[in-house]
Amino acid sequence: MLLERQAPGTQSEADRLRARAVWLYHVEGITQNDIAQQLGISRVMVVRLLADARRRNEVRVTVSAPLAELTEIERRIEATFGINRVIVAPFADPDEDPVRVIAAAAGAFISSLMTSGMTVGVGWGRTLYNSLPFISGETLEDFRVVSLLGGIAAARRFNPAEFAWQFAELFQGEGFLIPAPAVVDSPETKHALLERCGLAAIFEMATKLDVALLSVGGISTLTTSYRTGYITEADRRSLIEAGAVGDVLYNFISEDGKPVQHEVNDRVISADLSLIRRCPERVLISGGKEKRIAIKAAMRTLVPTTLVTDEQTAISLLS
Repeated sequence: MLLERQAPGTQSEADRLRARAVWLYHVEGITQNDIAQQLGISRVMVVRLLADARRRNEVRVTVSAPLAELTEIERRIEATFGINRVIVAPFADPDEDPVRVIAAAAGAFISSLMTSGMTVGVGWGRTLYNSLPFISGETLEDFRVVSLLGGIAAARRFNPAEFAWQFAELFQGEGFLIPAPAVVDSPETKHALLERCGLAAIFEMATKLDVALLSVGGISTLTTSYRTGYITEADRRSLIEAGAVGDVLYNFISEDGKPVQHEVNDRVISADLSLIRRCPERVLISGGKEKRIAIKAAMRTLVPTTLVTDEQTAISLLS
């Protein structure tokens, strides 16, 4: 990582504040909340400072790795699953968490993909959130980011709205968030929100996306904090009994890639996967031992144009 500095004597107070926030976050690994306390500013300001630094190319995360040996795996997956492009990040340990390496590979690809005039739909999750430091932001004209899933009431790092907002900040674009929970209490509430509260207009934007950035959720365990309170342990077991192997945008799908018949799917505030499938560039970013079956199912559902994953997951997809 390279922290660039301006010439001596040219830094303003805003520049110094931004540099301190960048150093604390990227070098010392301090959380955004703790940085806010240390610098005496709000967490929102910390997010803006970090996004501004990335946009100015003051923070560069460089990944150098010998990828040639992975080319054969990438081409085999492309041929097997009919995917235009597969990006496999090196990862040797099949039992460790590959989120960071996938995020690094995804960040580099996303940086090269974004251009002015785009409408980008985004999902949620740890992998997408961790890709933010690896994305080279810049100011793009007429750039829109649409969250494809409702938010989470409690503010956490992996809130769908949080990722969409920070992603839009990187490119100085407009952000369109879903002002509703990811899962509501009944199909009737969902219908009312869509028809009477203007949410349908935002989801209508999902029919005009240029790019969709999506991840896959596993269902073998409920380890991620953002699910707490929406999908209970009883719901999880019931979904598994109904044949669910994972989810995309909280749409729980079976091994053949079809939505399972379950009442949770009727209460989800998210874009319809059949609409996402019409998007010309569908990027699926995911990996990990517990998600391998779910990723195969998601590929059947989304038919992605690009897959970004890790070496161990890639090998398992071919086995």
